[in-house]
Amino acid sequence: MLTRVLLLLYCVFLARCKEHHTSKRQVDDQKCSYQVTGYLDDCTCDIETIQDFNNKKLFPKIQELLESDYFRYYKVNLKKPCPFWSDNSHCGLRDCAVQPCKPYTMEANVISQHDRDCEKAEKLGAVNNSLSEETKQAVLDWTRHDDSTDNFCEVDDEHSPDAEYVDLLLNPERYTGYKGPEAWKIWNSIYEENCFKPNSIRRPFNPLLPGREWNKLSISGLCLEKRSFYRAVSGLHTSINIHLSARYLLQDTWYKRKWGHNITEFKQRFDAQITKGEGPRRLRNLYFLYLIELRALAKVLPYFERSTFQLYTGNNAQDTKNKKLLLEILQLAKSFPFPFDEHSLFAGEKKEAENLKEEFRLHFKNISKIMDCVGCFKCRLWGKLQTQGLGTALKILFSEKQIKNLPDSGPSQRFHLKRQDTVALLNAFGRISTSIWELQNFTELLEAVQ
Repeated sequence: MLTRVLLLLYCVFLARCKEHHTSKRQVDDQKCSYQVTGYLDDCTCDIETIQDFNNKKLFPKIQELLESDYFRYYKVNLKKPCPFWSDNSHCGLRDCAVQPCKPYTMEANVISQHDRDCEKAEKLGAVNNSLSEETKQAVLDWTRHDDSTDNFCEVDDEHSPDAEYVDLLLNPERYTGYKGPEAWKIWNSIYEENCFKPNSIRRPFNPLLPGREWNKLSISGLCLEKRSFYRAVSGLHTSINIHLSARYLLQDTWYKRKWGHNITEFKQRFDAQITKGEGPRRLRNLYFLYLIELRALAKVLPYFERSTFQLYTGNNAQDTKNKKLLLEILQLAKSFPFPFDEHSLFAGEKKEAENLKEEFRLHFKNISKIMDCVGCFKCRLWGKLQTQGLGTALKILFSEKQIKNLPDSGPSQRFHLKRQDTVALLNAFGRISTSIWELQNFTELLEAVQ
C-alpha cells in the first residue's frame, strides 16, 4: 500500500515539474518572439550595447535639443504632385484624385463607411501649419542667415510659394488612419523599384507579409553596399511602424481622444511567431540604421565645431546653449565604442566602386521623390523629413575628405549643410533613437500582460 502511495506521489511530482517547465518555456518563447539580442550582421556591435547607449545616454539629450526653436520648425512643400503616377491617395490630402471624402449633407441622410473612414483619415492626417506672426518673421530671418548649397537627395525648393514652415511639435509622428492599397503602393514602389534585391524575389514585393521578405541566405548573396542600402530602408520602415504602434489612437469620442501604445498592432508587425520570423529581422535593421546615422553624427562633428557655425534664431543666449548641447550629442556619438565602418563601403576597384556609389545615390534620390506620392499630409511630412535626414547622413559618410579639409571660417564650397539638412538630420536620428527607446517600453508592456 505504501509503495503505491509513494508511486502515486512521484507521478504527481513529475507531472507538476513537466507542467512548470512547459509553462516556463512558453513564457520564454513568448518573450523571445518580440525581442532581438546579440550581434548585428555587417557590424561589430551587439544590440544590448546600442540599447544601453541610446536609452541611458543619448535619447534624453536629443529630445531636449529637438524641442528648441531651431529644430522644431521644418520647411516643407506638401503640395508637390507625385512624379510617378496619378495621385489616387486615400483621403489624406484635401484634394483626393479618386474617391474624395464627400462632406455629409442632410439631403443625403446617410454616410457610407468609406466616407466615414475618409473623414477620419483626413482629420488624423491633417497638418497643423499654424505659426504666430512672430515666428513667421523669425524663420524668414533664419533663412536669410543661411548659405546656399547643393543637396544630396531630392529636396523641396524652399523659395516655392507652396513651401511653408511646420511646427514638428504640433505635428507628431503617429497613427493617422492612412493604410490599405494606397499606402502599400508607396512601400511596394520603394522596395520593388528602388531597393537592391535578388532577382529571385517574387513580384509584387510586399515587405511586411510573412514569408515574402528576404531570408538570410538571399541577403548574403548581395554585396555589402546593396545589403546596407536595403537594411537602411527596412530600418526606416520599421521605425515608422514602431511610432504608429506607440502613438496609436486608442479612443476617439466626441469628448476625448486618447493616444498610446497598441500592443496588438506592435505584435502584428514584429512578433516572430505571427510574422514567421520576419519581425525580428526588421527590428535588427532598425539597429543597423541607428549605427549608420550615429556614425554620420560623429563624422560631421568638425563641421559644427567651427567657431563661425551658429544655430541661428536671433536669441544669442539660446543659440549658444543649443550649440553646446548639439556638440555634446556629437561628442557622445563619437565616443560610441563600436561604430559602423563606412570605409567598408565602396572599397573595391575604383571605377566599379564609383559606379556603385552613383547607383546607390540615384536609388535613394528616387525614394525621396516617392515621398511626394504619399497620400496623407502628416505621413508625407515625416516621410520627407526622414528621407532627407538619411540622405544627409549618407552625404556626410561619403564626404569624409571634404569635412577634414573644412576652413575654420567662411563658407566651404566642397561641403556644406543648409539649415534644412541640419534640422532633418537631427530629427531623423531623433526618430530612430525614439524607436529604440519605445522598444524598451513595448518589452515592459508585453512582459506585464503575460
